[in-house]
Amino acid sequence: MKITINKKLPLKFYKRDVHIVAKELLGKYFVKKHGEKYLIGKIVEVEAYDGNVDEASHSFNGKTKRNSVMFEGGGKLYVYFTYGMYYCANVVTGNINDGKAILIRALEPIDGIDEMSINRFGKNILTDKEFKNLCNGPGKLCKAYNIDRKDNGTELTGNYIFITDEKPLKQKEIVSSKRIGIKKSVDLPWRYYIKDNPYVSKP
Repeated sequence: MKITINKKLPLKFYKRDVHIVAKELLGKYFVKKHGEKYLIGKIVEVEAYDGNVDEASHSFNGKTKRNSVMFEGGGKLYVYFTYGMYYCANVVTGNINDGKAILIRALEPIDGIDEMSINRFGKNILTDKEFKNLCNGPGKLCKAYNIDRKDNGTELTGNYIFITDEKPLKQKEIVSSKRIGIKKSVDLPWRYYIKDNPYVSKP
């Protein structure tokens, strides 16, 4: 599926409340330039993290070398390494020193799929199951996009990694639930995903 890349989201989009931004990221296209091509996926699932009240957030105990990008203000990509094997990509929101970010949990693959498939599986002919699993988890999508530590701090208003400005979803299309794979602040309903989308990591 080929799409026309619309204009990028402006910096002011990211400077707002983390939950508003999280919900409005759903349905937008997450884009990474790959040579002369673009890797494009629709954002279908996210999780909000707010270090002011959220013990699961990396910023809860203050600024460190690892999480410093979370404190640099909205519009940056915060990338971290976890479990000794996975990278995770987050969209920083709010103002300087807010320490708030949104984990991109799952994408629906749209374009640049051959490149994503090679990055993820080492081949470009996928089974239906492999295609569905290509980007349906934070570690999976980072591998498909070849996102790692080098991308930490990337300005999302630039031409390398960015998010396009698409029409917002209606509230009835968005589901909220508890977040996945955390041990603290587990009851906060801060996971948002597109209702009935088959590429969500876990309905």
